[in-house]
Amino acid sequence: MQLRINTLLLILPIVVVYADHHSRTNQKPDMSTIVHLFEWKWDDIAEECERFLAPHGFGGVQISPPSENLIIHLPDGSRTWYERYQVMSYKLKTRSGDESQFLNMTRRCNNVGVRIYADVVVNHMTGDSPSNIGTGGSTADFKNYHYPGVPYHREHFHQPYCSVDNYNNATEVRDCQLVGLKDLNQTTGHVRTEIVEYFNVLIDSGVAGFRVDAAKHMWPNDLKKIYQKLNNLNTNFGFAPNTRPYIYQEVIYYGNEAIKPSEYSSLGDVTEFRVGSELKAVFRGKNALKWLVNWGEGWGLSPSETALSFIDNHDTQRSSDVLTYKEARAYKAAIAFILAQPYGIPRIMSSYFFDKSDQGPPNDRKENIISPSINHNDTCGNGWVCEHRWRQIYQMVAFRNAVKNETVQNWWDNGNNQIAFSRGSRGFIVFNLEGSDLNQRLQTGLPPGEYCDIISGKRMNGSCSGVKITIDDHGHANIVKKANGEDIHLAIHVGKESKL
Repeated sequence: MQLRINTLLLILPIVVVYADHHSRTNQKPDMSTIVHLFEWKWDDIAEECERFLAPHGFGGVQISPPSENLIIHLPDGSRTWYERYQVMSYKLKTRSGDESQFLNMTRRCNNVGVRIYADVVVNHMTGDSPSNIGTGGSTADFKNYHYPGVPYHREHFHQPYCSVDNYNNATEVRDCQLVGLKDLNQTTGHVRTEIVEYFNVLIDSGVAGFRVDAAKHMWPNDLKKIYQKLNNLNTNFGFAPNTRPYIYQEVIYYGNEAIKPSEYSSLGDVTEFRVGSELKAVFRGKNALKWLVNWGEGWGLSPSETALSFIDNHDTQRSSDVLTYKEARAYKAAIAFILAQPYGIPRIMSSYFFDKSDQGPPNDRKENIISPSINHNDTCGNGWVCEHRWRQIYQMVAFRNAVKNETVQNWWDNGNNQIAFSRGSRGFIVFNLEGSDLNQRLQTGLPPGEYCDIISGKRMNGSCSGVKITIDDHGHANIVKKANGEDIHLAIHVGKESKL
């Protein structure tokens, strides 16, 4: 997919505050944050919901596409991750599991309050390929645009066939083939009917919403007609009657293109790719932290109430210059910032280790995905990164839950690369990228008492395994953040994970 990054414009330091908008995601009131468990198996997700995500306050999981995909082998014989985005049919059969395993996942996750969002690929089917079998056993005639597993035929695709080359031509972007993938024509009634049926099968199977892949490559009016025909969420999975699915749409935009996120925001939320591109420069030290004072719409981003906020995703990890697990110190700080700010709905990436951009998930000799192993310190093994299990990340999910509905207050900066702010009277966070130690007496906004820094350690047995911070009767604390520490930031909040 096309990626284009804008140069940051200088902005005036005007404080902008937002309320949290997590209720539209269908998450539980005391939980927040979506984690993308990329390429995880359904059974493993069910177990992770119960053993880790729910206890640590995660609100939902974005899963890999559940529809049958083309099996694609790379020259070395291995399978690639992007085969999941080449659709053979809408059968619920992939390397992640079958329909019964899918239902097991949605039921178990919903039972502990963790919502499931399906990544749905309905802009296109497959590209041309020497292989011709799907994960559910379907075959297709690529040359004749015939996909009997749905079924789709030639008349259900945009014609005449063309390629997306000019992103300043909106019609070309929406009616031509993205990187050779056969482009469905959602204006036709049959295509919309098949897509609606697929979505409704997922809704009836317990999902809470959808991440719509390649949404900007489909016409907004066609998507509107599809969304209008979706069922309400299934009350058998604990959803209130008449609850609508949460929809967030992939609309890649870095500026100066014909298609803008605002064209889709009346239909559902939009993925705000500029969050990752802008914060990359900040947390690499290329743009001063002080400018974050008016983070959000003041930076030209989409409105908070329609934005999905993230640092990296499965595409940009591999194809764009963004912060990822490979640049851990800056990456953890950038994620902490988006979790500490009220802007948008946050999504966290959870990956496997890779050296090549097309490398698939850890698998055995029979091409079965290998489950993550869990280490004694809660991190993962078997080739999985599991960023959501890093202490500095899951502790910030608890921070976000603790500060819900509070605005940004008590902003402080040193005029350059040291900043601090509170979320009302419930949380306080500090960042130091100055290159020299931060040693300041700061107004935290928090009630008096002793707090454990949730970044350097945990609250354990009535004491702190990391740094302890004491707040006086007026909300002030002496804050020290070393320049050469393991992490760029520290954070405290009034929740049980932090306050002694």
